Amino acid sequence: MSALILLVTVMTVSEALQCSCDCQIVSRSQWNARIPKEIDYINTPVNMVFIHHTSMGSCFNLTSCTEEMQKIQDFHMDTRGWFDIGYNFLVGEDGRVYVGRSWDREGAHTLHFNRVAIAVSVMGNFMHRLPNNLALDAVKNILDYGVCLGKITANYRLYGHRDVRETSCPGDKFYQLIQTWKHYSYTKPSPSSIIG
Repeated sequence: MSALILLVTVMTVSEALQCSCDCQIVSRSQWNARIPKEIDYINTPVNMVFIHHTSMGSCFNLTSCTEEMQKIQDFHMDTRGWFDIGYNFLVGEDGRVYVGRSWDREGAHTLHFNRVAIAVSVMGNFMHRLPNNLALDAVKNILDYGVCLGKITANYRLYGHRDVRETSCPGDKFYQLIQTWKHYSYTKPSPSSIIG
């Protein structure tokens, strides 16, 4: 029996080692995140991903994206009264992925869906333009990484924030693009099926 447990453990560690993100991930400590007021956990893997834009400033290098992350976190915690930055991950137009709440923590991104979904937000406003290719590739790569890690199901459904809320998020141009992505779902989820 112990040999079987050891084999399963070795397989799990081996599988995890095979996962790598084809992107640079900036940890919370690297962007000088504040300590969350509270942490709530979610069960993974999730089968839904929501795409957002911050509708705030764009950033194109580590310094400006770090500053933007701090502004977003301050706005979410101090103005909105949330426990932490709202999104699980954010992406800059420097091509880096910035850790928000990360994989296993409940976000504050999509009302009624925070406990059952991951959110990735691109820093900037994408009503009239698309995020650059560095950012678009980083979004796709962090989602592929989540699937590999077992944090997102392989057959996940992708939505824009506006699919479930009255909002312009993730911006007209960006929304048009994500509708062409493989996992985008035209079948909208119902909050009643989530929260009962």
